Amino acid sequence: MEVFMAWIYLLIAGGLEVAWAAGLKRLGLGFSWGLGALTLLAMAFSLIALYAAMAKLPLGIAYPIWTGIGSVGSVLVSVAFFHQSLSFASIAGLTLLIAGMLLLGSDAH
Repeated sequence: MEVFMAWIYLLIAGGLEVAWAAGLKRLGLGFSWGLGALTLLAMAFSLIALYAAMAKLPLGIAYPIWTGIGSVGSVLVSVAFFHQSLSFASIAGLTLLIAGMLLLGSDAH
């Protein structure tokens, strides 16, 4: 059960990483104190959740998956909300990132 919760914390940490990255992008388009505060909270809670996940998952699995969730999620948010377009190479890169995360995760004991 503890390892299962570590994976939940890792998914939360990754989702919060996507949120703060999107918050930084939005702040770059026009600063607001409220959004700035939410972005800082997302950063802090992302790191806290990552810390909780790393208590039970190896560093070499938790950290790359956290950054991978942030990377893939940020691209998807950018496409959905910031009008980024994806080339075939971008889609292939995302596919490889996801495959890498799945392969790393399958090695967790």
